Amino acid sequence: MGVDLGELAVKHTISLESLAGKAIAIDAFNTLYQFLASIRQEDGTPLMDFKGRITAHLSGLFYRTARLVENGIKPIFVFDGIPPKFKRRTTEQRAKNKQEAEAKWKKALEEERYEDAKKYAQATSRLTQDMIDESKQLLDAIGIPYVEALSEGEAQASWMVRQGVAYAASSQDYDSILFGSPILIRNITITGRRKIPRQDRYILIEPEEIRLEETLGALGLTRERIIMVGMLTGTDFNEGVRGVGPKTAMKIIKEIKTLKDLENYLYEKYQYEFETDINEIFEFFMNPPYKKIEKKFEWGKINKEKVENLLVKDHDFSEERIASTLAKIEKSFAEKGAQSKLEEWF
Repeated sequence: MGVDLGELAVKHTISLESLAGKAIAIDAFNTLYQFLASIRQEDGTPLMDFKGRITAHLSGLFYRTARLVENGIKPIFVFDGIPPKFKRRTTEQRAKNKQEAEAKWKKALEEERYEDAKKYAQATSRLTQDMIDESKQLLDAIGIPYVEALSEGEAQASWMVRQGVAYAASSQDYDSILFGSPILIRNITITGRRKIPRQDRYILIEPEEIRLEETLGALGLTRERIIMVGMLTGTDFNEGVRGVGPKTAMKIIKEIKTLKDLENYLYEKYQYEFETDINEIFEFFMNPPYKKIEKKFEWGKINKEKVENLLVKDHDFSEERIASTLAKIEKSFAEKGAQSKLEEWF
């Protein structure tokens, strides 16, 4: 889970259709974790094949990517590379949290508290290397490009937007704002009706567009200072100050001039010390490693046999449903391709 700027960001509700024809750089790990957490049975058990292997990542990736393509969107999935060394503590803490969630899940199941069980189960999701490899195989087979980042996927996606390779970065987290993406899109893979936990009602989740310059202007901040706000509330690389939310962080940052001043202020008022070098975290957000894109992306080269082998033969997906969805993807690619060629004449 990345930085939370939800209270501060200026958001605009949009439709999937409004993104037609646009390349969107999607944070692959964030999206796959989202599928692993949400695609579960009522007791929290993840979607699995007949051999007991988890398939939620493949189900979400296939069907929800198909929906993006049907709306004319050109997805580019961006996978994480090697994490920075100062992310190790966060990774270790997340592993500990998953173990605690597993214990709560088992206890809730024993006590037949199934709604609680599902909630705890969602926090146990693990993305394995096999799942990552299968996801890349599936993307190849349905003609969707992907990029393997040198480090953080959101940093790579943000760079791609800044270079004009993609229209926007897509993630549920707000880290792309700190990495300088001019546009962030949220909710494109979870759009639709969702049941509210513990209530007998639903809400409609719609895509949101957040523009960096608009948000900075509304807050009266520079990108450097919104990075500091993120560091105060907590990022993937530091824990954040206990009791300091986005609004309090804003007040603090408007009184502070330098990173050194920030360190001194936090120690004096909160007895807080950054667990890693504050300058190193700040510099990573400002100038992260990225991979240059040397070729143009292509969409639409579908290999039906590979899709069927992976999903139907290897993981017991419905042959009929897979074939039907593939036909829709193929039709969408054909229609959008024909439209693009037509537009070249005008």
